Amino acid sequence: MPEQNFSLKDQLFNEKKLNKIANEIKGVHPAFDSQKFIGDCLALFPDLELKERIVCISQNLQKNLPANYELALSVLLQSLPQPCDPSLNDNDFGDFIYASYSEFVANFGCTEEHVALSINALEEITSRFSAEYAIRNFINQFPDLTFEKITEWSLHSHYHVRRLASEGTRPKLPWGKKINTPIENALPILDVLHADHTRFVTRSVANHLNDISKTQADLVIETLEKWRTWKKQNTQELEFIAKHALRTLIKNGSSKALNFIGFENEPKLNFQVLVCQELVKMNNTFNFEIKLTAEEQTTLLIDYGIQFQTSKGVSKQPKMFKLKQVELTKGQSVVLKKSHAMLENRSTRKLYPGSHQFFLQVNGLVIFRAQFELKT
Repeated sequence: MPEQNFSLKDQLFNEKKLNKIANEIKGVHPAFDSQKFIGDCLALFPDLELKERIVCISQNLQKNLPANYELALSVLLQSLPQPCDPSLNDNDFGDFIYASYSEFVANFGCTEEHVALSINALEEITSRFSAEYAIRNFINQFPDLTFEKITEWSLHSHYHVRRLASEGTRPKLPWGKKINTPIENALPILDVLHADHTRFVTRSVANHLNDISKTQADLVIETLEKWRTWKKQNTQELEFIAKHALRTLIKNGSSKALNFIGFENEPKLNFQVLVCQELVKMNNTFNFEIKLTAEEQTTLLIDYGIQFQTSKGVSKQPKMFKLKQVELTKGQSVVLKKSHAMLENRSTRKLYPGSHQFFLQVNGLVIFRAQFELKT
């Protein structure tokens, strides 16, 4: 029997999930026409992608709940199951189906009349599934009131609510609506949350800082230096936050970022190129083998980059790849060996024949460059 393609949207939003929330709603609001609600959603689902299904559910909730927003919201909140286990530390995202409830609040309750009620509702919903996308509507339309509430959330007893305070205010949240408030507005919130005892929260803090690093690198390093002096977070967890927060800067070879996590900016090394292909056939591998020898004890973070040929010439922005982290004593050597698959068609990029630029980067410093030709 041939394998069927996995569909995330069908796994997360399907008839079984619709029945679940319909039964929960009908349990507190017997007038709810669950069959009509389910039928209306399922009729549209085949043509909708994942996020569109969330919107579809929220719109059909609005059509089948009381016309009065406050009454409809009250029904949804009463129908919610128990919150995610507050004693857990990580990886309990909740049930995606409740993303449609946050969408309902953002679409129909982001008004001056209902703003306070709606923000409180998101606090309830986020402990069943994150409201990080919905809260951004309120940040843009009612920034002062929303940030006042988000600041309270940073001290909330439930870690999903605390995470929302960081995740919802991220400057570059993937697939999230752009927020118009200054980056600095969220820093006092991160000052609190960086000391959190749950990885679910501290990972969000690190991702938030990584977003900021793409436009204000020095601000991120200054913030991490401040947290290091405060000593409110244990050393191991702060190290995790720093490495995760600085990952884009590290990949781009930022000497300040690398120095912060303990790598020398200019390690004393000798290198010998053992293999570096100059000609590669499409759908084969580009092979290199380089020997590094330390002149003194050092810790190395080694990456390599390729500037791929595109339809318009060699790309200016290289694609970076992690290679190795190693500690060497004086005189010790390490051989770096890699076969990089040059597949013509991948989900992430299409390869074109022509000249490609390869380079080896150690602690952010490019120590070797070479060119190779990709032939069909």
